[in-house]
Amino acid sequence: MTESKHGNPVDKNTIGVGVRQFHIGVAPGEVSTVALLPGDPFRVPLIAEFLTDVSDVAHNREHRTMTGMYKGKKITATSTGMGCPSTAIAVEELARVGVRSFIRVGSSAALQRHVNPGDLLVSEASLRNDGTTAAYVLLGYPAVPDLRITIELERCAQEIAAKEGKFSVYSGISVSDDAFYAETPVWISQLNSLGILNVEMEASALYVVARLRGLRAGMICSCSSNLVSGASLYDDVHAALKTGWMNSIEAALETAVKLDL
Repeated sequence: MTESKHGNPVDKNTIGVGVRQFHIGVAPGEVSTVALLPGDPFRVPLIAEFLTDVSDVAHNREHRTMTGMYKGKKITATSTGMGCPSTAIAVEELARVGVRSFIRVGSSAALQRHVNPGDLLVSEASLRNDGTTAAYVLLGYPAVPDLRITIELERCAQEIAAKEGKFSVYSGISVSDDAFYAETPVWISQLNSLGILNVEMEASALYVVARLRGLRAGMICSCSSNLVSGASLYDDVHAALKTGWMNSIEAALETAVKLDL
């Protein structure tokens, strides 16, 4: 058990507030009140392409942070890395330096046959198939995003889809898995039969930590593949996957502005 200099166990809920953060390397005053959260640190510059007055704030471990302006609003982008443990750390530490709202923008695999690579997927809740949230809350505790953020993400995504006419937008329950290569055909079929829309690795931790800390969160992902039909953008259409990422980023940025997050 870790002890403080006074001989008492450390309360991690009370440490690190208002100082430079150990894992993400960011200090108060270096971020905005809203953060977009891609998983991949190399996707943070894609968000910066939409911004002006861009500042490269920090890059420590899997967590890269940049800030800039979008339509008069300051925006932060911080990568979470892969999975719920590093996502929970990013959200906890960003909250300690002033971020109040989070929108995950990532890749996700579809679990329903009608969804195509390049479509946008808005999460209405997450099935908690991870270990991180079990350390925070009881098994029955729901992992749900902020309602207004979710509704606005879908509305903005539909507007972009109507303008471009090249992809569809779906919303539904997602699932957050811990083990990418442990997703067997049996597991995929079970998720499909439950009507789960898509699978990724971070949303459940994002939602649970946000709820516990009085924060707001949502998620919009680009569909990279379909685990039921076998269709995939990873095979040979990387440009189309990037287009999906950019569409999800635009929808998230528009949501941040319209809700003044």
